[in-house]
Amino acid sequence: MGCGLQRSVSLVFQGQFVEAFYMYPAIYSLILLFISIVINIFFKFKHSNKVITILAIISVLTIITSFIIKLIN
Repeated sequence: MGCGLQRSVSLVFQGQFVEAFYMYPAIYSLILLFISIVINIFFKFKHSNKVITILAIISVLTIITSFIIKLIN
């Protein structure tokens, strides 16, 4: 399920955003999740638990969905 994550991160750093999404569709929700967690460590914000929970759910659902699609194809 995590296959392609490192290559996708590499593509994001190279500025190839569409290719990164095709390589690993959950890359952007995981980046937002990671940024939210890091910001919450240093600066507590009001609805941080809800934001982090929603981003985690979106990430997991995206990972599972893309894995199932790859299995079918």
